[in-house]
Amino acid sequence: MKRFLLAVICLLCLVGLAFAQSGTKKKKPKPFDYGKVVINNFSSKVGLAPVEFDHWSHRARFTCRLCHVDIGFAMKGGDTQIKAADNMRGYFCGVCHNDKMIVEDRKVFSACAKEFSRGDLKRCERCHVANPNSKKEAEFYKLADRLPKERGGNGINWELAEEKGQIKLIDYIEGVSVKRLQLPGQKDFSIGSKMEGMPDIIFSHKKHTVWNGCEVCHPEIFVGVKKGATKYTMIELFEGKYCGVCHDTVAFPQTDCQRCHTKPLQ
Repeated sequence: MKRFLLAVICLLCLVGLAFAQSGTKKKKPKPFDYGKVVINNFSSKVGLAPVEFDHWSHRARFTCRLCHVDIGFAMKGGDTQIKAADNMRGYFCGVCHNDKMIVEDRKVFSACAKEFSRGDLKRCERCHVANPNSKKEAEFYKLADRLPKERGGNGINWELAEEKGQIKLIDYIEGVSVKRLQLPGQKDFSIGSKMEGMPDIIFSHKKHTVWNGCEVCHPEIFVGVKKGATKYTMIELFEGKYCGVCHDTVAFPQTDCQRCHTKPLQ
């Protein structure tokens, strides 16, 4: 037990090193803000507030693969270089935000329009947020109150919510997605811990393919598809590489060690 506690302390020290490059610990975001992406490639230049994209409102309805593979959003905020004209033509946000698509018995509002009146500015402000949005915050807590809790990230256990059927994810949009044959499921495997007394990681392909399919992770994040083909360290993960592309930004934070290091010690 002492060895395990020592190992946890050592790991937390590594976390501190990764987060405290400037000598200060990063501020923990509020549950409502966890996973928020600010997009401001062009907005400020035309007199609009930046777009604030909340992952929580979309991950409750859609898989990650649908948006980041079929629709084509980059995995880093701002890299997609979205323009209003793209949305008007039915690309990126405009795939769904077109005043035609129905999700959960509601018509999805249109993202951008070629012509708009002063009254339409309220629609623009649903995405171009100039000030803290109390309405969106209230919507988040209304959703969070009915879903399973967890201690990290935005406080929602999305995996458990999906398993219980509390959220049902859309993974196909007609005319955008390609019908694929179901690939055979891969078995869970362990990744050996490099620290004495720390349990090995159990990686589940099944859990990740529910949200990501194969294409989100391979080959751009993990080039190799064979266990051990890609070499990485915890420091690289905390720098936002490999597992860190999603964890610490949208998926649960890597500081919750026991979510990954789950194999019982012998």
